[in-house]
Amino acid sequence: MRHRLLVPGAAALSLLLAIPASAAGFTPGAPGVGDSYYPESGNGGYDVSHYDLRLKYQPKTDLLEGTATLLARTTQDLSRFNLDFGLKVSEIRINGKKASFATSGKHELEVTPATPLEKGKQISVVVRYAGKPSELKIDNFSAWARTPDGAVIAQEPDAAVWWFPSNDHPTDKATYDISVAVPDGTQALSNGVLASQSSKLGWTRYNWRSDKPQATYLTTLAVGKFDITTDKTANGLPVINAVSKDLGANAGSARASIERTAEATEWLESVFGPYPFNAVGGYVPNVPAHYALETQTRPFYGEKAFDRGTNVSVVVHELAHQWYGDSVSLKDWKDIWINEGFAAYSQWLWSEKEGEGTAQELADYVYSQHPADDPFWKVKPGNPGAENQFDDAVYDRGALALQALRDKVGDKVFFGLLKSWPTEHRYGNASVADFVKFAEKKSGKKLAGFFDTWLFQPSKPAAGAGTSAFGAGRAPVAAPKSWKQIAATHDVHRH
Repeated sequence: MRHRLLVPGAAALSLLLAIPASAAGFTPGAPGVGDSYYPESGNGGYDVSHYDLRLKYQPKTDLLEGTATLLARTTQDLSRFNLDFGLKVSEIRINGKKASFATSGKHELEVTPATPLEKGKQISVVVRYAGKPSELKIDNFSAWARTPDGAVIAQEPDAAVWWFPSNDHPTDKATYDISVAVPDGTQALSNGVLASQSSKLGWTRYNWRSDKPQATYLTTLAVGKFDITTDKTANGLPVINAVSKDLGANAGSARASIERTAEATEWLESVFGPYPFNAVGGYVPNVPAHYALETQTRPFYGEKAFDRGTNVSVVVHELAHQWYGDSVSLKDWKDIWINEGFAAYSQWLWSEKEGEGTAQELADYVYSQHPADDPFWKVKPGNPGAENQFDDAVYDRGALALQALRDKVGDKVFFGLLKSWPTEHRYGNASVADFVKFAEKKSGKKLAGFFDTWLFQPSKPAAGAGTSAFGAGRAPVAAPKSWKQIAATHDVHRH
């Protein structure tokens, strides 16, 4: 048989040249970012810049219908990529073209575009889906909580997989537009500011906008019937607080606590510098939960967080996270001290400001309460392990480390650190190691050994270890007045 040699015309040749030279060079994005504690969280191959979520939720049936549009940039030549998501998907389009998809693992959605995606390109990913989030169980757990009049999603370290597709790790932060339609008479709360609200044919749509980088687990949604108050801080920052209408006996203490949000925010600005986001507030839904969470701009407080009465200290803690944990987020979940040690210490500073016990008195008390053989000292705040991520020691020993640092470098340098860290790392990610280097640079002192003693050794630091601190040879230390309220927040922070 003779073969004809086909010579392409100019138009055909240009079309061939426009196709990537070798499809073999395009590989799948990783199904996780390789986090030390949660290796399946997040995905590789792309970076999301914006989420647009258009949702409809029916509280009676728990049916959530959604269209999510993700704007992203590819970071490698991609043959396919993963999203973290658990609900049933009906269609996915990439740059307007239908893509194929399949599920794998616990919450992986594998997406294959019609043609491979080149590195460094802007892409849009549209995902249509529907389902009942409370029926989605991952490791026999659902982060979606139904309430008598709606539902709430606020969990750490995972929440997004129950209600929108995402790159679910704090290292990929993005801005958000969240539009939610709910039956008339019901409200929908989310992050940021309420951009608009409209009603049509028995449904009210709320459009929320969070315009600064935000981690997926810090993105929240609450549907229900709330008493909502609005205000502004002295700097004109919008304050939006909400308490469920059927909170019962805890309604008064919940309201009395979160209504001090504006005051606490203004004080925290004096400690940590300018507030980093476009709104602030808090909400207390009718969820029988003890925990609180620093959801960005609008912290969540479980109803049982106020079982013992008013607790402004926990409000200070969650608001402190807006700087430490939200604006400056961890690089890896092992870096949890970057979040919790500083938020816990903010409670000590609030106690000092309120005249209910200085930070030094609190440090002396905590140090004296735990003998050398106490398991408390076995937990390493700088890398506690996933099983101890929210252990008391991460908070209390983590705060002790900061008081020890304050003693070592002096107030001027220390409080300069507290302000300059969230300013110079604003909207980024950082590790414990990054903070150690930062503190050394700002103080002019070698601090690696000091931090190793306080954050990484499974033993009680000797009294005065690197500082003049913590009651060497003193009589038993009495609990400062604020300690009972501070201690009450410990259960609140167990997720």
